[in-house]
Amino acid sequence: MEPMKTRLLSAAAIAAFTLGATHAAWAQTVDYGSLEALFDEPVTTSATGSPQRSIDAPADMQIISADDIRRSGEITLPGILQRAAGIDVIDFSVGDSTVNIRGHNPSPGLLVLINGRQVYQDTFGTTTWPTLPVQLSEIRQIEVVKGPNAALFGFNAVSGVINIITYDPKYDAINAASVQVGDAAQRRASLVTTLKLGPAVSVRLSGGGSAEHEWRAIFPTSQSSPVVPAPAIGGLHDPTRGQANLDLVAQLTSKSDLRFESSWSNIQGNVAAPYSYSTVKMLTTSVRGIMTSDTRYGLIQASAYQNRLDIKGDAGSVFWENTVDVANVQDTFKAGTGNIFRISGDYRHNHLNTQPVAGGEISYNVWSASGMWNRRVTSQLALTAAIRVDDLQLHRSGTFPARIPLASNSYWDHDIVQPSVNVTGLWRPTAEDSFRLSYARGVQTPTLLEMGALQEAVELAPGVTLNVTGNPNLRPTIVVNYEAAYDRQFKQAKLGLRLFVQNWSDIIGDFSGGGGLVLPPTATTNLAVIPANVSNSEETGVELTASGRLLANLKWRADYTYSTVRDSLFGAADPVANLVAFQAITPKYRGNVGLGWARGPWEADANLHYVGAHKFYNVVNGALAPVDAYGSLSARIGYRLESGVVLALSGQNLLAERQAQTTGLKAERRWQFTMSRAW
Repeated sequence: MEPMKTRLLSAAAIAAFTLGATHAAWAQTVDYGSLEALFDEPVTTSATGSPQRSIDAPADMQIISADDIRRSGEITLPGILQRAAGIDVIDFSVGDSTVNIRGHNPSPGLLVLINGRQVYQDTFGTTTWPTLPVQLSEIRQIEVVKGPNAALFGFNAVSGVINIITYDPKYDAINAASVQVGDAAQRRASLVTTLKLGPAVSVRLSGGGSAEHEWRAIFPTSQSSPVVPAPAIGGLHDPTRGQANLDLVAQLTSKSDLRFESSWSNIQGNVAAPYSYSTVKMLTTSVRGIMTSDTRYGLIQASAYQNRLDIKGDAGSVFWENTVDVANVQDTFKAGTGNIFRISGDYRHNHLNTQPVAGGEISYNVWSASGMWNRRVTSQLALTAAIRVDDLQLHRSGTFPARIPLASNSYWDHDIVQPSVNVTGLWRPTAEDSFRLSYARGVQTPTLLEMGALQEAVELAPGVTLNVTGNPNLRPTIVVNYEAAYDRQFKQAKLGLRLFVQNWSDIIGDFSGGGGLVLPPTATTNLAVIPANVSNSEETGVELTASGRLLANLKWRADYTYSTVRDSLFGAADPVANLVAFQAITPKYRGNVGLGWARGPWEADANLHYVGAHKFYNVVNGALAPVDAYGSLSARIGYRLESGVVLALSGQNLLAERQAQTTGLKAERRWQFTMSRAW
């Protein structure tokens, strides 16, 4: 063990570099490779604009590296993410997964970004993972940020942030090709190539596609429900996926860059909805431009992007058309010694047509202002404070179905104004020890679906119609998180401890499956159901992480999360009908144990993911049904030929041919053989 004086000097040197290199790291686009080599581990610049190790960031962050992704053998982003501590993943089918952090899954609020562009669909309160137009081989790292972080990362980041960072064509000449086949008719292929179009322009092109059989129509059984009928199996189709992406960086001057990104994806898959499975087709397109300039006033960045999403349901019965336009201007600068500031302004326009009864459009404009102050008090102590204020201006236009309540667009003309806050204190008494205390307040605005884009008329009996519609007066859900964290670096191991308390207020209940607020019929209106704020929820938990080496070629890692949830329902609200029974559906225990080995041309990795017993909504009748505790094993073994070609055998759900991980389709054991090469 090195003397205390040496450890303190090491800590001071790291702090001094972080401050001294700030402007170098801010230069237009970030050279993560050089920073990673300097720190000898992946680093982040996302939280403050300054290069930091994850344990030094003003947010609880875990970084999944490109090597972690490649060696995992996982074939989906949710599969990779479930290896991170505290991540809850529910796989309803081959392509339908919901992801959240520390329970409350499924619920809105996990912000997902690709290079800072939002791919989380706040319109629907979800992320459709197969639509993300990124190949696993072009991802440099994935930053998993836990807890509300809207003031640091952006709109609606209430349960956490998944920040996917791809290789920068300016610094990283990534070229990779992969072909994969497996059982259940699995076929996948991807290509990533980087080109230099002269001395000042670099571009990365990528594309890929996949197809495979859906999990078979075999559903879990239990003593309380010995026979579970298969819901809507005849309508299921084998999932397919195609994507393409362009990323171009042009160096305009020695201190200014222009980055242009464009992407496309087209998928078909099966999604679980209350009481059924259905097939949907989704087409996404996105265009983004970013101008960055290192000036005497700091690093100034202006960006704008448009995301478009088209969704077609079974037999074309529902067709959603959603467009989101976002513009941002921000300035990150230093003031004096040890102070980093960031000020930012955002504009967002989001609109969605009404379905399945057409004729209306729900939209909102959001004006946002935010500021961050990162203060290095001493070489051992840093403080960060950030605040963001969102002003959401709701609007509706178009027609209404006959005899529907709230049949006036004027009901939708109002604002929702709420602040988000992040405050963190980080103390590093030695180079090996790190303590972090944090407070966070996040705001989850109601989705456009909840505010009225879902507009339906159901005939219950001749002459009796039920209208399902939105509620323009919904309150936003507020999430407050308190956390204490400790990390310790030993010679051959790392240990981490987190204690957290998270409070959810004014949770919005699901109204499409029997929940929500019932409006009795009148002489001029039908019986109707609208969404409502139905409950509060509190979660208390502890998270343990550990990693290290047993031998020179053998790595190990482990994590364990324990949490308890207590729901407080409003009045006579039914937690099951409203799909807010988080106390029952959040597993108390979950964790991972993993090993990684490499020697010469050989490498092998395995991960056991454990989820404790809990309950979940039955996909047939919506009632709570038991889900037994299960362990899911994934593994990969690879061999590199002298030509650079890598041959690998990988698999998921290896412990059983079929395994009940939800109350829906059973997860199946799948194997893949992959041939890949990077150059």
